[in-house]
Amino acid sequence: MVDSTIVAKMRQCLENGIEFQGELLNFRKDGSPLMNKLRLVPIREEDEITHFIGVLLFTDAKIDLGPSPDLSAKEIPRISRSFTSALPIGERNVSRGLCGIFELSDEVIAIKILSQLTPGDIASVGCVCRRLNELTKNDDVWRMVCQNTWGTEATRVLESVPGAKRIGWVRLAREFTTHEATAWRKFSVGGTVEPSRCNFSACAVGNRIVIFGGEGVNMQPMNDTFVLDLGSSSPEWKSVLVSSPPPGRWGHTLSCVNGSRLVVFGGYGSHGLLNDVFLLDLDADPPSWREVSGLAPPIPRSWHSSCTLDGTKLIVSGGCADSGALLSDTFLLDLSMDIPAWREIPVPWTPPSRLGHTLTVYGDRKILMFGGLAKNGTLRFRSNDVYTMDLSEDEPSWRPVIGYGSSLPGGMAAPPPRLDHVAISLPGGRILIFGGSVAGLDSASQLYLLDPNEEKPAWRILNVQGGPPRFAWGHTTCVVGGTRLVVLGGQTGEEWMLNEAHELLLATSTTAST
Repeated sequence: MVDSTIVAKMRQCLENGIEFQGELLNFRKDGSPLMNKLRLVPIREEDEITHFIGVLLFTDAKIDLGPSPDLSAKEIPRISRSFTSALPIGERNVSRGLCGIFELSDEVIAIKILSQLTPGDIASVGCVCRRLNELTKNDDVWRMVCQNTWGTEATRVLESVPGAKRIGWVRLAREFTTHEATAWRKFSVGGTVEPSRCNFSACAVGNRIVIFGGEGVNMQPMNDTFVLDLGSSSPEWKSVLVSSPPPGRWGHTLSCVNGSRLVVFGGYGSHGLLNDVFLLDLDADPPSWREVSGLAPPIPRSWHSSCTLDGTKLIVSGGCADSGALLSDTFLLDLSMDIPAWREIPVPWTPPSRLGHTLTVYGDRKILMFGGLAKNGTLRFRSNDVYTMDLSEDEPSWRPVIGYGSSLPGGMAAPPPRLDHVAISLPGGRILIFGGSVAGLDSASQLYLLDPNEEKPAWRILNVQGGPPRFAWGHTTCVVGGTRLVVLGGQTGEEWMLNEAHELLLATSTTAST
């Protein structure tokens, strides 16, 4: 039983940052009184309270309370069937004489409290007592935790992964957090992409990977479309006949919006740089490219970076202009409008102009820029800079991410400067960097992980099982089915390969299914 004055004193101590000591009276299951002595001590760093440490001591209370309460006569609140299996009756440490959180039903604790926490917090809560430990083993709780942390779309995609129900959300969340099951796997695909090409653009649509355009022999811009269905038992490249294709190009971007629709922007064509936009619904019968006349488009460019937001908005950043100058602007095109119109995102400061960088969405409306060939005075250098922008703000602005790597053991540095790499957003907002054109003898096949949501973001090298691709430049990478990072292509120095593929398996369910 908790006296209201004790609660008020505890709240006052927490607010003022002073130590608290108090006593709380509880009961065992047999009805005997138990005194809990609670002590909360503030921990300070540089005169700021960073956290509290709580110490709880249990002692027998020498208090005569008369007859013990008849716990067997107390009615245990009903809980939903989804939680019943996780909590055997004999395991429930429920006393109706308790106050606070333990007076709530299992369903209320799970849905209203535990489901709102992060995966790390859930793991900590499970160490408190037997009842909370059983609740935190429930798969429905973990599904809600993952959905709140990773987003509805990521959760929906992961649910469709073969074997996901068998492995369960508890293990899936752990593997995505710790990467204990991550491994490389090499495989071959049939069919051919002819004529041979480089500097194409690719995008994932469900279990399919789509390639459009590219640079053929003698710098010939191409405008054909190929599809590789990885959901097939024998994946092979197939040419897709589509009407009204865009002009041939290379150095463009291909992005996925609204499920099965693809959007192409910019690139270098037969008559110079382009700034047009084309849409293709891959599931239409028959599929057909359609030009979108966006008002006030950005200046023509190639080797820019793009990403999609909310499934309807295309964001374009940087690139190379017709004059050869590097660009630093950022534009947004809302494709859900009847008459789409480009608008430049006004920012008080822009990162150095660049090309060959990556633009990645994390969280709900945040984007991260990494690397590229950046302008530094009158010179151009490969970069490993990191910048973020929150588009949910009234006045978005680019912010440099500084100090990364310094908090790691051994002072781990950031990835070597590079361009033409790939960046993948993983569940929880972490960014995975792979490959690219790296100067010197540094291996571009190393995986680097960054969580921009951390208070002090720090790079981590991700060491995984299996052999990575030998050639990690001139490649393309797509996330298929939420748990497979597929790497296609690569420059050997003599040819471009599209029939040798590698995939980075991110979860056990994927490993088992393949």
